[in-house]
Amino acid sequence: MTRPFEVGVVVRDLELMERFYCEVIGCRAEHRSRVPESVGGPAGLGGELVVVWLRVPSGGCVKLILPRSAPVSAGAGALPAGRSGLSYLTFHLDDMDPVVAALPAAGARPLSDPVVVRARGRRISFWADPEGNAVELVDARGHDEGSGRSN
Repeated sequence: MTRPFEVGVVVRDLELMERFYCEVIGCRAEHRSRVPESVGGPAGLGGELVVVWLRVPSGGCVKLILPRSAPVSAGAGALPAGRSGLSYLTFHLDDMDPVVAALPAAGARPLSDPVVVRARGRRISFWADPEGNAVELVDARGHDEGSGRSN
């Protein structure tokens, strides 16, 4: 491999999702481009696309993809556990507490109760982003402060 890993997420509201992943998760918008139908069509994405590349601070990239010629259908909520295909995006954080605290106001919803769990010496939290995509936050500190719940 010659570059860090990239993942593409097809979205309905490009501005909302860019704000969410930049302001709350901590990514940085790096590039915005129109992709012609000659590329978007064969990729199975419905034709012409608008793509925003978001740099993940630790490396890698999340590409937000908005099909221009075919509307993206609204999801029916969170994706079922155990299904085939992409399950979630994982972000490793030094301190997840400020991110977890900001998620509800940004339109995300927790996927578990308690919101933050401990596993293998780490703190983990699963959320649905504003469009229902699952996001995993991992904090290697492995300890909870206060009551053990983030919200």
